[in-house]
Amino acid sequence: MHQPVLLEPTIAFLFTDPGGTYVDCTLGGGGHLQRLLDRLSPRARVIAIDQDREILEQTREKLNDNRVTYVCANFRRLEEILFSQGVDQVNGILLDLGVSSFQLDTPERGFSFHQDAELDMRMDRENALTAQEMVNNYSEAQIADILFRFGEERYARRIASAIVEARRENEITTTMQLVEIIKEAVPAAYRREKHPARKTFQALRIAVNGEMESLQEVLPQAVNALGRDGRLCVISFHSLEDREVKRFLQQEARGCICPPQMPVCTCGHTPRLRLLNRKPVKADEHECERNPRARSARLRAAERI
Repeated sequence: MHQPVLLEPTIAFLFTDPGGTYVDCTLGGGGHLQRLLDRLSPRARVIAIDQDREILEQTREKLNDNRVTYVCANFRRLEEILFSQGVDQVNGILLDLGVSSFQLDTPERGFSFHQDAELDMRMDRENALTAQEMVNNYSEAQIADILFRFGEERYARRIASAIVEARRENEITTTMQLVEIIKEAVPAAYRREKHPARKTFQALRIAVNGEMESLQEVLPQAVNALGRDGRLCVISFHSLEDREVKRFLQQEARGCICPPQMPVCTCGHTPRLRLLNRKPVKADEHECERNPRARSARLRAAERI
C-alpha cells in the first residue's frame, strides 16, 4: 500500500500559491500530489512526471483530476518537458527520490530482496540494461565499484568476487539467487545486523537506472524553472543522495564560491536559493512505526530568491 513519507512537512514547504503551477517530478502512487491538489484552486496546474508508465497510468486513473498533466519521462529532461508544456516558471517542484512503494511491492519488477523474481530493477521497462545484465556480464572490478560507490557496501569486493564465481557455474537470473550469493559472501555477524543484500540491491538499482546522474542533471534545471519565491523540495532515502542534494543547495545559497586562497572574488557567483531548513526533516517515531520505509527519509527544501 502506498504511504507517502513526510507528507505534511513536504506540502507545508512546497505550497505557496493556491492558483500556481507545480511539478511533481516523481509521481509514484500520487500521495504527495493528492494532498497538494486538496489545497490548490481550480485554476492551478500540476505537471506530474514518472518514468514508469505502468504506475503513471494507474495513478492517473486513481486521481482523475483535470488540473494534472501527466508525462512519462525521466525527470532529468525537466527543462525539455516544461518547454513542451508551454511552462516558463513554476511555483514549486517536488523530487521524491528512490524506488516507489508500488515498485517494491510488485515482485516481478525485481526490486525486492524479500521476494523471488526475475532480476530486473528497471524503473523504465523500455531501457535495455537490467540488473541481470550487470551481474552476469560486468567485470568483477566494475561490480565491486558499483557496490562501493552506490551502496557504500564495505564487503563490495567479497560480494563481487562471489558473484563472478557463481556465474561461472550458472547464470544469475533471479533475486533470490543473488541474495543467497551475498549471504554466503559476507560474515555471519554482518548477516545479523540488517539484511545483507540491502546495500547491494540499492547499488544495482541506482546503477541500472542512472539515478545519481539524473539527480545531478535535474537539480540545476529545477532551480532555473522556479519563479521568485518558488520552492524546491527533495526527499532522499540514503546518504549518497542526501549529500548530493545538500551540497547543491548549499552552493546555490552561497555568494562567492572562489577557493579560500583567492584574495579577490573572480567567480561572480550570486546566491539563487534560500535554505528553508539547515538540517533535513526526518520522520517522527509515529510515522516510522506506521511506515518503516520512512526511517531513512530526509527532506530538504529551498526557496528561489
